[in-house]
Amino acid sequence: MVTPEQRARDLIDQQLIAAGWIIQDRDQLERRASLGVAVREYPLSSGPADYLLLVDGKACGVVEAKKEGFTLSGVADQATGYNAGAPNALASWGMPLRFDYEASGSELLFSDRIDPDQRSRQLFAFHRPETLLEWLKSESSIRARLPEMPELPRDGLRECQVEAIEGIEHSLAQGQPRSLVQMATGAGKTFTAATLSYRLLAHAKAHRILFLVDRNNLGKQTLKEFQTYRPPGTGRLFTELYNVQRLGTAGLDAPNKVVIATIQRIFSQLTGTELTEEDEEHSEFERPHAPTRIIAYNPALPPETFDFIIVDECHRSIYGSWRQVLDYFDAQIIGLTATPSPMTMGFFQQNLVSEYPYERSVADGVNVPFEIYRIRTQIGEHGGRVPAGYSVPRRDRHTRRQRYEQLDDDLVYAGSDLDRSVVVPNQIRTVLETYRDTLATELFPGRAEVPKTLIFAKDDHHAEEIVMIAREVFGKGNDFAKKITYAATEPEKILAQFRTEYLPRIAVTVDMIATGTDVKPIEVLIFLRDVRSAIYFEQMRGRGVRSINATDLARVTPDAPAKDRFVLIDAVGVTESDKTIVQPLERKRTVSFEKLLENVAVGATDEDTVSSLAHRLAALDRKLTPEDRQRVAEATHGLTPADLAGRLVDALDYDRASFATDPAAESQRLREEALIPFDKPALRNLLIELKRASEVVIDDLSSDVVISSAFDPAAAERLTSSFRTFLDAQQDEIAALQILLGRPAAQARLTYAGLDELRTAMLRPPWLLQPLELWSAYRRLQGDKVRGNPAKALTDIVSLVRFATGQAETLAPLSSDMAGRFNLWLGREKQAGREYSQAQLGWLEAIRDHLAANIELPLRDLQDLPQFERRGGIIAARATFPGRLDVVVDELTTALVA
Repeated sequence: MVTPEQRARDLIDQQLIAAGWIIQDRDQLERRASLGVAVREYPLSSGPADYLLLVDGKACGVVEAKKEGFTLSGVADQATGYNAGAPNALASWGMPLRFDYEASGSELLFSDRIDPDQRSRQLFAFHRPETLLEWLKSESSIRARLPEMPELPRDGLRECQVEAIEGIEHSLAQGQPRSLVQMATGAGKTFTAATLSYRLLAHAKAHRILFLVDRNNLGKQTLKEFQTYRPPGTGRLFTELYNVQRLGTAGLDAPNKVVIATIQRIFSQLTGTELTEEDEEHSEFERPHAPTRIIAYNPALPPETFDFIIVDECHRSIYGSWRQVLDYFDAQIIGLTATPSPMTMGFFQQNLVSEYPYERSVADGVNVPFEIYRIRTQIGEHGGRVPAGYSVPRRDRHTRRQRYEQLDDDLVYAGSDLDRSVVVPNQIRTVLETYRDTLATELFPGRAEVPKTLIFAKDDHHAEEIVMIAREVFGKGNDFAKKITYAATEPEKILAQFRTEYLPRIAVTVDMIATGTDVKPIEVLIFLRDVRSAIYFEQMRGRGVRSINATDLARVTPDAPAKDRFVLIDAVGVTESDKTIVQPLERKRTVSFEKLLENVAVGATDEDTVSSLAHRLAALDRKLTPEDRQRVAEATHGLTPADLAGRLVDALDYDRASFATDPAAESQRLREEALIPFDKPALRNLLIELKRASEVVIDDLSSDVVISSAFDPAAAERLTSSFRTFLDAQQDEIAALQILLGRPAAQARLTYAGLDELRTAMLRPPWLLQPLELWSAYRRLQGDKVRGNPAKALTDIVSLVRFATGQAETLAPLSSDMAGRFNLWLGREKQAGREYSQAQLGWLEAIRDHLAANIELPLRDLQDLPQFERRGGIIAARATFPGRLDVVVDELTTALVA
């Protein structure tokens, strides 16, 4: 029988082979048999390594293998011990060996000794040998180079862009896996990303950067921005320095340093599935939730392909079907968004490195404010009625062929039915006529031209009606109003004309330019559709916020003096309706899988139950073996758990039910139909049995807040009591304590060496007294007497001793105490007739700050230390205090330290 350990080794063998390694037993060792060789059970001084990794014939790392389910974080020390104990005869890239892997077959951790604060991180798969060879030859790592990035030149950057780039670089240098930037629409997210990309490539020597968008249209726009960007100080275009590719069906070109792609395209490349250009044109906002699809290792696109992933408008790409694309790559992830949701914050682990909200962008003049102009119509608010006996046209949604039908009963419809199951051209006409008639009087007094106007329609059929009626209402030709939707002919060409030319004046869209697309001259947004998503509404509203200089605006709208605001015309109550944050599928976290199935069996069909069941089934499918999926298929006439989940998700799609006479009843019917397979107890029991192969659910999407927190006061009391015992026991043994406690044998003044001796004694057993822990303990017990945080300097010990022995009533950093003593000393000097110039005060303050951290100042330090060297060193100091430098330093030290 195969043991769990052997099963894990078999899986690890498969994973290494997939990544380009060959596996050898020790007695079959042939170190140059391939670029990458993994040798089983290789003896090292601390014991046999499960796998010794050789690249180009030389050892470079180890793999420590454990059985599935074994927690790996504690195994890293074992791997490190192996690396440190390689025999002298072993050809290696250097000792200790550089790379540590810990693997269980289902989980993989990796760390690089060259990284600052060597830290393990999770991997999807082993790195390829050629990747490790490249890293070994560089004798560095990208995470080691990040903290050494040069200062950011601020020329040509807005302050918000500087804050964003510096915040990201600081976060990356700290090794944070995910960093989020909130930046208002129009503030220059792509320009910021281009600047950051240049710095990561030029200074951190990044191998390749992935820029993810969620629509093809935005990918084209991003490519244009990179093509026109000139990095500061280079005098060249970005694309002259680095190759930039917009990923298509041909796949990745190796020389490219920046790859722009939709997340759908990356998914298709990883899975080998086909993807049309049309599939890339739809935003995640337009799709219902879908169960997560399975990604497997792809040697053509290994996880180390990208060092960094920049996710534009990341609130749409980090959950649902596409989350696993981000988890696949061994890359630090940078999110850019104007509208972060709670799920976005959860995914980025609350690491919001920069905030630039819309309100601040308006105050800075980056964006323009808006006004809401509400149009209410009788039909729009209350619906309408067509009496029986009238003939009404009916149009086929697919062919648009129209036929007439006489009504046998009254046709009654609500405002919410408009342009879904019922089209009322006169309602659209009324709204557009009101817009036309108020343009020169209320909206833009004194202007004759129709401002650039973007109208949001419900679907392509609705958009078609609006375009035709707009031309009639304004008495203009075809070029005046055009549709920019995926179904339109040459939508990209029309969009470019709308952005830069006089015509068209009115554009009608559904989703194609609802988010991300930059059309600065827009001065009016008209909503003829309601929007339920708060984030989507903010994105749509953002199409009007962008500022534009008067000259550029006049080119497309000749009588517009300036764009100082935009007008949001609400004809459907979009600014008044309740909005929701997009929810994950899981909506009943506290209800067990068994209970969900039981609830469904007895008739539960509510949306939350159906959605949560879909989530659990999709998650279960990813854990099943092919044999287990076959068992489910046999119980359901061919449906896997993923198929069942997909049916449930489809049943939750509001748009599928919205065209019915009674959408609510149709939604109920769809849910009931999708739940029919779960009526069978055999299926429910089988699913429960499979689910009990237990797993831990990791919720890293939900944001959390603290409702209470507290430390154990007893532990703090034990620590401070131990410190007092230490002071009593050591007061005659340690010189620094003798001085601080005023013992008779004390020497005149504290020294740095004396304090270092005191700290060393505190840290030795049995005391083990950490100054920072002591400070925290006093804060817990006597918070009202603790002022400020420790300076994390050696001199914190002085403050702790004085407070513990009652010499000081409050615990505060020595620098704050010295500030008061310094002012008193200056006062005494003034009374003695010695007043100091500004130059002298500058030196005195520098000496004070040095003493606060180091307790003493030998005169040689005035020459050697940078803060004094910048002032001219000891020669300048003696010139500033002619004949008195030694006396001044001595007296000031006595006054501040004693």
